[in-house]
Order: sequence, then structure tokens, then C-alpha cells
Amino acid sequence: MEANRILLQKKYTRIIMLLAEKQAISVEDALKIFYESDVYKMMSTGEAELHCRSDYYILDEILIEIEYSKLVKNGFGNERVLGAVQAVFLT
Repeated sequence: MEANRILLQKKYTRIIMLLAEKQAISVEDALKIFYESDVYKMMSTGEAELHCRSDYYILDEILIEIEYSKLVKNGFGNERVLGAVQAVFLT
């Protein structure tokens, strides 16, 4: 399914604003995080039809990606990363 480019840009804007609010960061920082994320790459190519998901669902996916990146940078092995990410989001 091909998303309308104007509607997709509006969706990106809403997600970026939610990310800035949720993370208490500037819109510019949220913009950078969003456009460098794997989630954005999947959305822009139409993978998994993420553009059909809610803004909050996509925001959660970006937050999971951020937490995963932090854990990997701190030396957690893959088997421990999933458990740690689940602990963060299921508590």
C-alpha cells in the first residue's frame, strides 16, 4: 500500500512532536532521532505498513529502539537485551 506523501509527512510531524514531549527534548533533537531511526526507514519504504499504525504505536517502537541502542552501547549481550527492554516497558 502506498501512503499519500502529504499525509505521511503530517504523521511524521505528529510522531516527532510526541517524541519531543515524551523524552523532554527539543523538537530539533526529536527530529534527528526520528529521521535516524530504523522505524523511520521502515516507514519510508512501506515496510510492514507501519504508516497504518497509530502515532503512539510508532512512538513506542522508537522508544524501544532508543532503549535497545542504550543497552547495546553499555555492553549488554543480545540475550540480556530483550529481558532488560521488557523490564523497562512492562513495569
